[in-house]
Amino acid sequence: MTEQEILAEFRAAEALLEGHFILSSGLRSSRYLQCARVLMDPARAERLARALAARIDPSLRDQLQAVVSPAMGGVIIGHEMGRALRLPAMFVERPTGTFELRRGFRLDPGTRVLMVEDVVTTGLSSREAIRAIAEAGGEVIAAAALVDRSNGAADLGVPFTPLIRLDVPTYTADALPPELAAVPAIKPGSRAA
Repeated sequence: MTEQEILAEFRAAEALLEGHFILSSGLRSSRYLQCARVLMDPARAERLARALAARIDPSLRDQLQAVVSPAMGGVIIGHEMGRALRLPAMFVERPTGTFELRRGFRLDPGTRVLMVEDVVTTGLSSREAIRAIAEAGGEVIAAAALVDRSNGAADLGVPFTPLIRLDVPTYTADALPPELAAVPAIKPGSRAA
């Protein structure tokens, strides 16, 4: 898929939003990609996951044994990546504020894992998920995401493959440009403001 085809999928799902958004990192932005909307159509989710799986370096892809994603945003793309790669898919969640593998999911020691996110902005959630996977016995050898909002700046500590990279400026709440400060902020993601 080309960048224009990928963006067309987001536009068709009304998942490319414009306004003043508070991201899960706490940063602010004028554009937001609502991956839940783009993934709500199973056929579209499958197309995007297959395209993302095809971009992962074949030498890494051939070593993978499982896919793990962080809940909530990564669950659907993680499942679809598991399907595309023909691997078991599971997720980590934060019942007490820290990611952990639950629900009977388990990784044998040394299981080679692909960690999959919907969106990476700073990489903080991804690194937290990778740490939880390691604590559960897995070895994350690669990471992937539908969208890299860091435009390549996020360091996840492993090879990282996004489906698309977007250079959308982000700001701290106290350093907003006037045009963004004039618009009421909303928090469209899954984490509370």
